[in-house]
Amino acid sequence: MADLHIPIDRGKGAIAGQVATELREAIRQGRLEAGTRLPASRELARDLSVSRGVVVEAYEQLVAEGFLLARVGAGTVVAATARREPARVRERAPYYGHRPTSPDLGGFPRERWMAAVRHVLTTVPSDAFDYGDPGGVPELREELASYLKRVRAADVSADNLVIVGGVAQGLSLILHVLRSPKLAVEDPTSHRQVPLLRRTGAELVPIPVDEEGLRVERLRGVGAVLLTPAHQYPTGVVLSPARRAALMEWGGVVLEDDYDAEFRFDRDPVGCLQGLAPDRVILSGSVSKSLAPGLRLGWIAAPPDLAEAVRRARGELDLGSPVIEQYALAHLLRTGGYDRNLRRMRREYKKRRDALVRALAEHLPELVVRGIEAGLHIYLDLPEDWDEKEVAAAAQAAGLSAEEVGQMRFTEGPPAIVMGFARVPAHHADDVIARMKVSMSGQRKG
Repeated sequence: MADLHIPIDRGKGAIAGQVATELREAIRQGRLEAGTRLPASRELARDLSVSRGVVVEAYEQLVAEGFLLARVGAGTVVAATARREPARVRERAPYYGHRPTSPDLGGFPRERWMAAVRHVLTTVPSDAFDYGDPGGVPELREELASYLKRVRAADVSADNLVIVGGVAQGLSLILHVLRSPKLAVEDPTSHRQVPLLRRTGAELVPIPVDEEGLRVERLRGVGAVLLTPAHQYPTGVVLSPARRAALMEWGGVVLEDDYDAEFRFDRDPVGCLQGLAPDRVILSGSVSKSLAPGLRLGWIAAPPDLAEAVRRARGELDLGSPVIEQYALAHLLRTGGYDRNLRRMRREYKKRRDALVRALAEHLPELVVRGIEAGLHIYLDLPEDWDEKEVAAAAQAAGLSAEEVGQMRFTEGPPAIVMGFARVPAHHADDVIARMKVSMSGQRKG
């Protein structure tokens, strides 16, 4: 385990940032080699005469940037790909691929989550671990209601919130209860969601999306619509004020997927639609982007009668979500840990987005970048004679997460791809896009 010399200027403030900077430079200069195990946060805090939270914040920042790895049972170690190499295009590219919408799981706040679970296990009475309300732990619903009102301008109470296993399960439950024969969906939309929706028996009616979002005037003849107004997937468009107003006048049931609402970079926050019409807008969200998809924790905010119907359906189908994780999330929300982690990851994702956009402008200026004001992916318009499958394949070969938009469309459209940036450390973006350009050198056009 490494002894660390970390000078701190207490007069400058931002102690966690100073610790992170010193560690980052030590890794870049080779003073901390790949695989080196760092002291536990408690030990380093004692050595530096700072609070443990300062060291935890510094470690989490460097894990998010790709300089460190945090592994259960192995402590915190220097990542193998952390040191910048002199050659711009390396022999072998690190792999940052997965789904373009995936967050950086290295940024998961392990220590804060462990502290929350420890708090739950030492304070919650044993009876709390029995079968409970299939709608969710009351403490979590109370904290979520407060959070959604404060952050998303939602009109919600604990009574009309139902805890679910992510947005996918929430949508399945809603459509099971609504039994709507026709459901309008955005075109293009996530192709992974389509089989789930069709399995509920709904007839999907594609509605085109333009630069203002869903074409609301095309909703004639359907009684319900599913849309992502905060940051449409895949285009990244935010539903315009005029379209929001038109949607409220339309009068049908709105299934609002609050996709990517947490990560906004260059625009003011936009309140959820549910806050405008809580009697007919069903809001769904989750911690899949803000914490990790594997937690399988999400929620539905619905009108009281519908919320009760969903709660009953949940009880009949699987008896509810795991309670320890619900209590842990409630603790994070109550103590501010959830907000702090969001702010930290928002700053980091903005750096990564900016670095990737700069690299694309330098190496592949033919690609038009869109939808970057929020979220974890960018939308790239391709020249008309380019093959989107081959461009996506070149990006994947370079280690990026990318998919062609054609498979997300119900109707024909111009070539485009989506590309995730959440898992690409800012200091690797230039290398990765340079590799992508090399992979495209033999690309067929047309």
